[in-house]
Amino acid sequence: MKRHVVLLLAVLLGASALTGAQAQISTKAQQAATDAIDAKTPKLKYKEEVLQLLVPGYTMGQTVGVDVNSKNHIFVYSRTNPQGIARGGIAAMLWEFDQNGKFVKEWGPHNYAASFAHSVRVDGSDNVWQVDEGSGMVVKYNPKGVPVEQLGRTLESIDYLEQMLEKRGRGYEGDARNIGKPVDEVKMLHPDGSIGTFNRPTDVAWDSSGNIFVTDGYGNSRLVKIAPGGHWLKTVGTNGTGPNQFNIIHSVAVDAQNNIYAADRNNHRIQVYDDNLNFEKSITGEGAPWGLCIPRADASGKQYIFSSDGTSGKLYKIDPASGKVVGWAQTSLGRGEDDAGRLIHEIGCKDPNIVYLGSGILWNVTKVTIQ
Repeated sequence: MKRHVVLLLAVLLGASALTGAQAQISTKAQQAATDAIDAKTPKLKYKEEVLQLLVPGYTMGQTVGVDVNSKNHIFVYSRTNPQGIARGGIAAMLWEFDQNGKFVKEWGPHNYAASFAHSVRVDGSDNVWQVDEGSGMVVKYNPKGVPVEQLGRTLESIDYLEQMLEKRGRGYEGDARNIGKPVDEVKMLHPDGSIGTFNRPTDVAWDSSGNIFVTDGYGNSRLVKIAPGGHWLKTVGTNGTGPNQFNIIHSVAVDAQNNIYAADRNNHRIQVYDDNLNFEKSITGEGAPWGLCIPRADASGKQYIFSSDGTSGKLYKIDPASGKVVGWAQTSLGRGEDDAGRLIHEIGCKDPNIVYLGSGILWNVTKVTIQ
């Protein structure tokens, strides 16, 4: 048993190192191409404000998820907790601040689904949705803070041990097809996924009929459509670089016409689907899309997509019809640098001219106002 545990840990660590190295090489080449496009694209006029959000008795931590409700209250899902910062402990707290940045309350305290925060979203009815990468769960709270729906399932420690050692262990050691392949191509690290469970989900969005779209993004590489109430309707995606494939699907947004926009982060593209998850097109030119949000239409009646490149700290405004970047802003200047990205982890917006940026390294929330 001990030999299998050591071998499995070595494989997983090696896969992580290899994947990171490959992503770094890819990012440098892709970033050069993005910079060339940016040089020909207008810069947005904007104001950037670092919000002074304080929580009594706690440190803010990594503000990986951020969104706002109809009252302009700010919701932050942060990787912080005195009980630990690893997935084996708890590194997730969900907080609400009012429109002036004053702390209101913690949502879902001592939450079974809170393990390792990734995203928070507020839907059109002011329900708050918590997306937890560590527990593999998405939890919906009504506007009063009562949990009313849970998607996915938290793995118990015995489940994790059985799944990793018996199922995935055999898949790696016993399958001759894996010999000679890079570790990150081995199927054990990119399972197809099952119905009803997620493997490190990253984001959630909804169409006009209340259907739920979840990016099941790290352990799986797929986009999931779920009916109101929790019935799974369809999934699309595998790991890779081709059509209907993803290399870390990291965020999702839906426009007024029910087009679904999936941030294919490490492939440097946004893949666009119709409401039944049929592929429509890819959008490029926005760097590595870590976060997506689509606010309500502006005064002219037009909607735009905002996309954030977590590596460079750039915020892009995109015309969804043409797929072209109409402007960009360089945020986070002078406030840190991270070769692995994370300057902007996820973004939230309701107003067509205001975007809130959550960070995986800066430990704050930034408000960007497009002028």
